[in-house]
Amino acid sequence: MTAHESTETLGNAAANGAQDGAGGESEVLLTTDADGVRTLTFNRPKAYNSLTVELKERLLTALREAAEDDSVRAVVLTGAGKAFCAGQDLKEHVATLRSGTENPLATVAEHYNPIVTALVDLPKPVIAAVNGSAAGAGAALAYACDLRIASSSATFAMAFAGVGLGPDSGASWTLQRLVGAGRAVELMMLGRKVDSEEALRLGLVGEVVPDDELAARSHAVATRLAAGPTRAYAKIKSTVARAAECSLAEALAAEAAAQTELGGTADHREAVEAFVEKRRPQFTGK
Repeated sequence: MTAHESTETLGNAAANGAQDGAGGESEVLLTTDADGVRTLTFNRPKAYNSLTVELKERLLTALREAAEDDSVRAVVLTGAGKAFCAGQDLKEHVATLRSGTENPLATVAEHYNPIVTALVDLPKPVIAAVNGSAAGAGAALAYACDLRIASSSATFAMAFAGVGLGPDSGASWTLQRLVGAGRAVELMMLGRKVDSEEALRLGLVGEVVPDDELAARSHAVATRLAAGPTRAYAKIKSTVARAAECSLAEALAAEAAAQTELGGTADHREAVEAFVEKRRPQFTGK
């Protein structure tokens, strides 16, 4: 699949909506590969891509597969139709709650926590292409990605308090790192909707583009990252995460260890040789 085909497929899914994945009518998660980029598309547009057990399990598997696949050097996460992800599918949640046979919130430990861990620990760049509403766990999944590019119609909402719950899916950890603790608490308690321009001002996203340019722009950024030093990106992710929780001395030690490891990579040697030869480096991710 060419880059044009990949962005065209993603754009059509976002603009027109694929079949709703409910009831087994189609895949609840679409996967496309192009230019070293794997695009994962939530595919329940009629349900605003809300998260069922099936979709959560498929997403977790897909993230783990992307982490292990050497041909995948960047990941884009997006949604089909008019929403990125509305969070937990409340119809499924209510049905489980009413049945009384199991704890509906067991999904936090069984699904949401492993998904967020897989996103944060994925040793490759992950971009959230937020094409519409991102609410509750849906917003939290976007916050767990490394980069966020939003369409002009995108919105974000921490909807947990509105259903009598606290944050999950790592939102207590990720959101305050993006906007600060005070603002994070405000957004969680009030649960108000944040539009794309405010999201840009607050630092929730790094870029806002017109709706019809989101697919192409996200793929372009992902393609650039996919052609870069993948192992260095993995160390950037891990050292920044560690530095947020440790002392300066520990952060310095982690940086030194990372540099020692990266100094022995083929990509580092290639970059140095390219600099000396005054040419652009050709990174292989190794």
